[in-house]
Amino acid sequence: MSVPLASTAKVVLGYWVARLVEENVYKWTDEIKEISFNPKEDSKELYPHFQKRYSLSLEDAVEVMIACHDSYIANHIVEFCGGWKNVSQGISCHFSKINVTQNPRDIKNNGELNQLLEVLKLIFEGYDTKPEIWNPIINGLVRQRGEIEGIPHYHLNHITGGLDTVVVDIGIIGEFSNKPFLYVLAAKELPNRLYEQHADEIIMEVLRNLYKEYYKQDCNN
Repeated sequence: MSVPLASTAKVVLGYWVARLVEENVYKWTDEIKEISFNPKEDSKELYPHFQKRYSLSLEDAVEVMIACHDSYIANHIVEFCGGWKNVSQGISCHFSKINVTQNPRDIKNNGELNQLLEVLKLIFEGYDTKPEIWNPIINGLVRQRGEIEGIPHYHLNHITGGLDTVVVDIGIIGEFSNKPFLYVLAAKELPNRLYEQHADEIIMEVLRNLYKEYYKQDCNN
């Protein structure tokens, strides 16, 4: 199933930057200058100490991009890493069914769910073996808001994306140190989500059920 990725494409961007850091093309301490934040997102609440900053380390920028769904920061990161054409082509060489565009609302900003899950698995496995490389992406997933009743906030680390007729949710349920569930959920061709929340409610219910299964598995162990 292929869906528009909306903001969840930022996890793919984070993955690609981490790969470049791992290959010593860039360093997490590299400075990105002339930073600006998208005023429609929530960096003022999550990163109040960054608001008067005009530069960020690459590490901090990737974390903010994911935690705040910030398209301005995403653009600064991509331009620093060679531009949208180069980054998109690099991603497509490894994941042929994922296409990332500058405008997160562009329907060409899309991907197959199985490849999106593969990206998430590589991030999680990378963090398990080389946390110093993959930490900014995980920090972004952990820090962002988006709690669901019935799941402790520290056991749901995810990013959502959506358009009027599409919803996507990817993340990690459970304890990082205790075999968590990695998931990708999506629905498309929906009634306008501004007025009809049924699909969002179903995804939240699925996540609650996944957490119950995780908790049951944990108790059995």
